[in-house]
Amino acid sequence: MLHLKLETDPRWANIAEANIEEILTDHAWCEQKAATNAITIITLNSEYTDLVTDLLALAKEELEHFEMVHNIIKKRGYKLGRERKDSYVNELYKFMNKGGNRLQCMVDRLLFSAMIEARSCERFKLLSNEIKDPELSKFYYDLMVSEAGHYTTFIGFARKYGKDVDVDKRWKELIDFESEVIKNYGKTESIHG
Repeated sequence: MLHLKLETDPRWANIAEANIEEILTDHAWCEQKAATNAITIITLNSEYTDLVTDLLALAKEELEHFEMVHNIIKKRGYKLGRERKDSYVNELYKFMNKGGNRLQCMVDRLLFSAMIEARSCERFKLLSNEIKDPELSKFYYDLMVSEAGHYTTFIGFARKYGKDVDVDKRWKELIDFESEVIKNYGKTESIHG
């Protein structure tokens, strides 16, 4: 379903599990950034009522995920660390069309968002299958399901409103670009690292 060309090496889950506090902090900030991204898309494309409605719900859900991760952090006696830079997302951002027309920019932002959700979904599935902590295994399984829904939402809106853009061609280009970017990741205790 996700069409990722390169899967994460399963050993990444061991790296993540070896430093749960760090992975949880990084994850919490990823959820905050996902909520902010949804609000940004709404701000830039407020004339699309259904997009606004669905992305408002998505942003609320991402904030709920942020809160859920924060609650796990507190329950385990950890502290929410400082916000982390997400180098993977920053590299992926370079793919986005910043000089095109408004519609092309919207489609690229939606596809960019779908890609991040797809990779997060893939990582959450890996954590749910590999991590030995039963609470976190179930938590990451539930989030995997949610991220798959977000992926579908973003792809769906790109296809719905990108009538003058070859969305499938652009998505394939992004998949190819991401497969090169992700080769440099999977070695640190961060969601995309």
